[in-house]
Amino acid sequence: MPDPLIALVVAGMLAALALLLFYPSRGIVPRWQQTQLMSERVLTEDALKHIYRCETHGHQPTVQSIAGALNISTNEVANILDKMQTNELVRMEGDEPKLTSTGRNYALRIIRSHRLWERYLAEETGYSESEWHDRADRFEHSLSPEQANALSAQLGNPTHDPHGDPIPTANGELRPHGGKPLTTVSPGEPVRIVHIEDEPETIYAQLVAEGLHPGMVVRITEMASQRVRFWAGGDEHLLAPIVAANISVLPVPKTDDLPEPVGEKLSTLELGKKAYVMSISPASYGPERRRLMDLGIIPGTVIEADFRSPSGDPTAYRIRGATIALRQNQADLINITPIQEAAS
Repeated sequence: MPDPLIALVVAGMLAALALLLFYPSRGIVPRWQQTQLMSERVLTEDALKHIYRCETHGHQPTVQSIAGALNISTNEVANILDKMQTNELVRMEGDEPKLTSTGRNYALRIIRSHRLWERYLAEETGYSESEWHDRADRFEHSLSPEQANALSAQLGNPTHDPHGDPIPTANGELRPHGGKPLTTVSPGEPVRIVHIEDEPETIYAQLVAEGLHPGMVVRITEMASQRVRFWAGGDEHLLAPIVAANISVLPVPKTDDLPEPVGEKLSTLELGKKAYVMSISPASYGPERRRLMDLGIIPGTVIEADFRSPSGDPTAYRIRGATIALRQNQADLINITPIQEAAS
C-alpha cells in the first residue's frame, strides 16, 4: 500500500505542475498559445501591408514576394493566405492575392499605426532617424484603433509622418503626396522634397546619411545614367539614380518665395569668430529641436565658437552670456551667417 504522505506530496506536485502549465493567462501553455496567436496576427498584418504596397505601386504580389518580405517559407504564406481568404481579407485571382475592402481597411489601420508611431518617435523621443522605421514596425501591431486615435490627438492629429508619407485618417482616407521621382526632374528646375521612401533599408540609410528630408528645396545640376548631382540644404549631393529615385518631389510654385541660401553650418565656424543664427534645420525634430531653442539658438542670436575639446568634438560656444557644448552632428543642424569683422 502506498505511503499516504508520499501520495499527498506527489498529488501536490502534480497539481502545482498543472497550475504552472495551464493556469489561465499566466500558465506556460496559455502564454505559448497567446504568443502563437500574436505571431500569426503579426504575420497576417505584415502580409496585408505588403499586398497593399504592391497594389499601390502597381506591382503584383505573389506568394514568393510575401515570403521574401516576411522572411518565412512559401508553405507558411499559403497557410496565412488560406486563413485570410476565410476571414474575407483577400481573394485569390489565380496565384495573385487581392485585397478585399475589409482587407484594405485593415491594412490602412496598420499603416496608420505605423506612421503615427514614426511621428511620435521623431517628435517625442531621442531615437535617431535611422531607428524610427524599425521601431515603428515592432510597435504598430500593439495599437488598437482607439489607442491610435488617442496617439494622433496627442500629436496634434498630424497628416504626414516624418518621411512625408500621408497618415491614413481614422476613417481610412488616404491622400497621396503626389510627388514624382527626383530622377524625372530637369536640371535647374527648383523642386521641393515631399517624401523619402524608407524601404529598402540600405537605400534609406544612405539618404539619412546625406541629411535629406521633406521640405528641402533641390536644384539638380547633373542628370546622367550613372549619377544624379544636386544642391540641397547648402550642400552638393551625388547619388546613384536608383537611390535618387526614392526621393519624391513637387515643383516649387512660382508664387512661393524660394528659401534664402542657408549660409554656413555652425560646425564650420572658426574658433574666436562670431555669427548670427539663421535657422535650425527641419531635420532636427522633437526634444532635440526644443533643447536647441531652449539654449537660445533662435534666428538673429549671436553665437561665438569659444574652444574645442582635445578630441575635436564637442565644441563650446558662447551664446547669450552662457557657454554650451554641441557635438558636430548637432552643430551641422544650425545654419549661420558669419559676422564680418570691421577692417582696422
